[in-house]
Amino acid sequence: MRALALKSADGLDAVSFETMEAPQPGRGEVRVALKAAALNHRELWIIKGQYPGMQLPTTLGADGAGVVEAVGDGVDGSLVGQHVVLYPGLGWGDDPRYPAQQFGLLGMPGPGTIAEQITVAADSIVPKPPHLDFNAAAAVPLAGLTAWRGLVTKAQLKPGEKLLVTGAGGGVATFAIAFGVALGAEVYVTSGSDATLQQAQKLGAKAGFNYKDEGWRKALPKASGGLDVVFDGAPTSGYANYGRALKMGARVVVYGSTGGMSFPVNAPELFLKNVSIIGTNVGNLAEFRAMLNFVAEKKLQPVIDRTFPFDQAKEALAYLRDSHAFGKVTIAI
Repeated sequence: MRALALKSADGLDAVSFETMEAPQPGRGEVRVALKAAALNHRELWIIKGQYPGMQLPTTLGADGAGVVEAVGDGVDGSLVGQHVVLYPGLGWGDDPRYPAQQFGLLGMPGPGTIAEQITVAADSIVPKPPHLDFNAAAAVPLAGLTAWRGLVTKAQLKPGEKLLVTGAGGGVATFAIAFGVALGAEVYVTSGSDATLQQAQKLGAKAGFNYKDEGWRKALPKASGGLDVVFDGAPTSGYANYGRALKMGARVVVYGSTGGMSFPVNAPELFLKNVSIIGTNVGNLAEFRAMLNFVAEKKLQPVIDRTFPFDQAKEALAYLRDSHAFGKVTIAI
């Protein structure tokens, strides 16, 4: 089989297609013929050696969907032929509140999805939502799960609440907008691009604010009447601007550190309003299944920026790095 591999953390030049033997499913495993994969900024960090616990060489990609083509010992043979989406996590552990220390993802330390085939634990495959083709299904796992856990498990977002999603163009943020709208929240967004704000409003966001406009911190509370939940992947630049808009009992969910590792917090504003700042990353298998059930029930369609053929997977990485604007970048295999 062919797979997109990384042998050294020397940037995109170190990425190449490799031919290797097809993986054989062990006990409790299945082999999936991949039909589509999707990219995350995680791949860009990995190829530059900026990801925790680097283990090279590796095949790239955490998101994938395909068809079960073989099973190992102890696995029901009727799974062969099923159309599935892959849970991207490995070894979450027994506590649903947070991942175990050894938790990892496909595409390092696990095998990657930008490949013709992959073996995974049989428990890690979930039926593909019937309304999604393989390309759309592959766009869901990592970004969708991160948004779902942040909004549903951590923030416990309720219908009618006011939600702010920062950085509206990113893959996780676009899922957060879609989930927020589908859950009945009133969604507001920020971006540095007016075009991105317009696209977010087409997804159902009520209003958008360009964070390059110095007046947005005053416009946000006036427009929203105050925020119940914030979903933020870049709190270093954002928190100081939306902090005053937080309502009593607001929840700020932080899922990333784009733009910096720390951010100032006004302590009286925090404790007098009983605001909670909550960290989150990825999600467990039960949350993944619940998220896909919700996607199927609401017939949600992920936002796809561009799809590349398998032979142009390296070009897809360059596009994500240099030109990506809104939604997910996918690869048809």
